Amino acid sequence: MATVAEDRLFGKSIKRREDPRFITGRGQYVDDVKLPGMTYAAFVRSPHPHAVIKGIDASAARQVPGVIAVYTGEDVKVGGLPCGWMLPDIKVPPRPALASGKVRYVGEPVAIVVAESVYAAKDGAEAVRVDYQPLKATVNPKSAHDKGAPKLFDDIPDNQCFYWTIGDKAATEAAFKSAATVVRQPLVNQRLIPNAMEPRACVASFSPAMGDLTLWVTSQNPHVHRLLMAAFILGIPETKMRVIAPDVGGGFGSKIFVYNEEVVACWASKTLGRPVKWTAERRESFMNDAHGRDHVTEAEMAFDRDGKITGLRVKTHAALGAYLSTFAPLIPSFLYGPLLSGVYKIPVIFCEVWGMLTTTAPVDAYRGAGRPEATYLVERLMDRAADQLGVDPTELRRRNFIPKFTDGTPYQTPVAFAYDSGDYEPALRRALQMAGYDALRKEQELGRKQGRLIGIGVTTYIEACGPAPSAVAGSLGAGAGLWESGQVRVHPTGAVSVYTGSHSHGQGHETTFAQLVADELGIPMEQIDIVHGDTAQIPFGMGTYGSRSACVGGSAIFRSLEKVKEKGRKIAAHLLEAGEQDLVFEKGAWSVKGAPGKSKAWGEVALMAYLAHNIPQGMEPGLEATSFYDPTNFTFPFGAHVAVVEIDPDTGHVKILRYVAVDDVGRVINPMIVDGMVHGGIAQGVGQALWEHGIYGEDGQLVTGSMMDYALPKADQLPMYETDRTVTPSPVNPLGVKGAGETGTIASTPTIVNAVIDALSGQGVTHLDMPLTAEKVWKAAAASRK
Repeated sequence: MATVAEDRLFGKSIKRREDPRFITGRGQYVDDVKLPGMTYAAFVRSPHPHAVIKGIDASAARQVPGVIAVYTGEDVKVGGLPCGWMLPDIKVPPRPALASGKVRYVGEPVAIVVAESVYAAKDGAEAVRVDYQPLKATVNPKSAHDKGAPKLFDDIPDNQCFYWTIGDKAATEAAFKSAATVVRQPLVNQRLIPNAMEPRACVASFSPAMGDLTLWVTSQNPHVHRLLMAAFILGIPETKMRVIAPDVGGGFGSKIFVYNEEVVACWASKTLGRPVKWTAERRESFMNDAHGRDHVTEAEMAFDRDGKITGLRVKTHAALGAYLSTFAPLIPSFLYGPLLSGVYKIPVIFCEVWGMLTTTAPVDAYRGAGRPEATYLVERLMDRAADQLGVDPTELRRRNFIPKFTDGTPYQTPVAFAYDSGDYEPALRRALQMAGYDALRKEQELGRKQGRLIGIGVTTYIEACGPAPSAVAGSLGAGAGLWESGQVRVHPTGAVSVYTGSHSHGQGHETTFAQLVADELGIPMEQIDIVHGDTAQIPFGMGTYGSRSACVGGSAIFRSLEKVKEKGRKIAAHLLEAGEQDLVFEKGAWSVKGAPGKSKAWGEVALMAYLAHNIPQGMEPGLEATSFYDPTNFTFPFGAHVAVVEIDPDTGHVKILRYVAVDDVGRVINPMIVDGMVHGGIAQGVGQALWEHGIYGEDGQLVTGSMMDYALPKADQLPMYETDRTVTPSPVNPLGVKGAGETGTIASTPTIVNAVIDALSGQGVTHLDMPLTAEKVWKAAAASRK
């Protein structure tokens, strides 16, 4: 790891400033909002995956004590929920705020009940009677394509919203024809259901006097929420809508999107003239929060006689759910196909994706969003190839690594992405050294003679963070920009308020951004306030997703810091009667070179900027700056993970003995926070590998609709992680950072699966689809013994 200068805060592990209010119960979440005249909402949801609504009888519900109103899709006249990413020839089905005429997945909202209390609202919802005519369901994205499969929309034949490709098909076909070895593997990347600690919630409050609408909502991007809701759904000026995302208890992508409930709550508040609050129950979250992953894939990798990759061919049917969520088309296309080169020099790649409608909850970004799916595919093929070629999996990876490139010249892959900087071998070397790889292989061999099933899994991965630039994204179908805003306001005392378009929901921005500012201005962190999440306070911003906060949001703040320092330098030079070029800024003060006693402190300069008694002629008073930073490219973190597992042959239980992670996320602002992100990401990735699965039965019912059935990882199932980093700064942004929020999730899933399959390799098992539950592993091991 890189060393840090004693007087620098950038690079130091400082405890998060926001944590005291969280761990003492003083955080302010949406459900904590209390307003005069508050009403409460409950939603009537479809129990069927696919059905015609023949009629809705709300008469009994309206008689329930405390019920104020009941509204159905026939009443709520607003625009449909928009899709924010278009692909060529895409078919976008209409998505109503409340189902009208037909329901298309279990849990789809059909009606809203508004009451004086939560309990009355729920009683009222139970009293609503809906007459359904059930229809057949289709839950598998590949079989949804079959002739005769139930159609969700009459004008979308075969349930196909889009067909998307990337790469050179002819060149890839030629590579496979001339290949010495071809490795083939069908893969299922199963559906996952996000489970943030705080469920989704909203409070909508319309002011009849002013015509203003305020929405408190669990959002990762409040300005995007406001834009989509005001302009496309509610049909009101943006200036008349304020969105506040206060403390938010986790998101993992699921709180990026616009959902039915907040739209209907806003409409109901305007209709009734009273605030309306809705907080999801966990069962509602399981049914209606956007799910993740759900790919069915056929993948092939071609090799020459030297074990060098010559081509990759991929066919994926991606489930989109019943409707297109806000950024659903992006995830299995431009965040998936361009990552298929991984950290390997692959001459040609061709990827085909069919975006399919299914009678299930919509699918959108979930931690990693497309990158975990791509990494899992590539890393499973690499292990299958190592087995087929009789080569150690680490040697095969080394043989195919992209050579070091750290001089600012990007590496161009055959599938659009140009990686910013990379040096992949040192990360793998360090991970193997920490794990004691050679000794582990000997231990494994000895253990097998004793009947022990020990497995070692390795993954070398790459991630794309901070999607950019906006112009390119727009040409590819984005409905929003990918820049970020940062405003630095210096007060007369020298204290600083930073207004950022990034949003913090667990990332620690109030600490890391303050470290950045304190370092640049030479003032204590206690004098710095980080403001986010309120569209009435912050400049328009794009929010937090795709591990973009430091590399894009932090860079916007840095640009503003440069501007205020430049103005401060001019004022200081004027006060010191010196040339600007003769000043040095250190430890929060400007001094004249060679005359350290002649100086002006940061606070003195700030005060003079506002007093304006003695500033350069023609200069405006005040000291603040706003920047909108639009990167020229993504950043590309990478790394190597190693896992050691042991399987109980009598039960199939997988125990993780060790987990080593060596990541390269560029320069690191706060190592402790990055470690926390990596730890949490590993846990989520391990959860997918071993336990989590959002299962819909063939009848379209959500089988895993509660914590009783959906198996999240628990602390006692995970080992103590061993982490380290290499440092390859990004040349894309002025901070040299890359992004860390999703690395653990991307790498850990294939690492664990590779380890489990390695443990079973002596039993003749070459692949199992996730999750690798004890039952599935036991059956595979038992079958090999017959």
